Amino acid sequence: MSGHNKWSQIKRKKEATDAKKSQVFSRLVKEISVQAKLAGGNTSSPGLATAIRKAREANMPADNIERAIKKGTDSKENMEHIIYEGYAPGGIGVVVEALTANRNKASQEVRHVFSKYGGSLGAQGSVIWGFEKNDDGWIPTITVPTDDETLEILSKIVDELEASEEVQEVFTNAQ
Repeated sequence: MSGHNKWSQIKRKKEATDAKKSQVFSRLVKEISVQAKLAGGNTSSPGLATAIRKAREANMPADNIERAIKKGTDSKENMEHIIYEGYAPGGIGVVVEALTANRNKASQEVRHVFSKYGGSLGAQGSVIWGFEKNDDGWIPTITVPTDDETLEILSKIVDELEASEEVQEVFTNAQ
């Protein structure tokens, strides 16, 4: 009866939480690096200070934050902040914020996820008009009523998009 002792259970739970934490940390490192490059390493600049605050809220170690700042100031790689807009099944608007060095790769990944679940990638401005930008991200001004089946598909789309390395955040206008 292997796998039934207490250590095995703890190990599996720890692996799951560590995987989630790693995904969050990698997104935060990318964001800090971009902001550090834009600010020239000045930690008092608003963009970098906000990125550092988010990292601290996620309990990221201070040395990881310092390495991310150093990586951003020393890096020759040019990261771009891109906003993709698309429609999930049922006419639900989806706004995807991505941070990538390869615009083509990121757009193909996002397009693939949408098409896989019956959605489509929209043109710029096709969805964002129904959202309002604030400090927390994009808040929908118009919501779309959905049924359970559509919500399940939407959940799969959001999960797969968030699992992508380039995608930072995903916002929807589902009710």
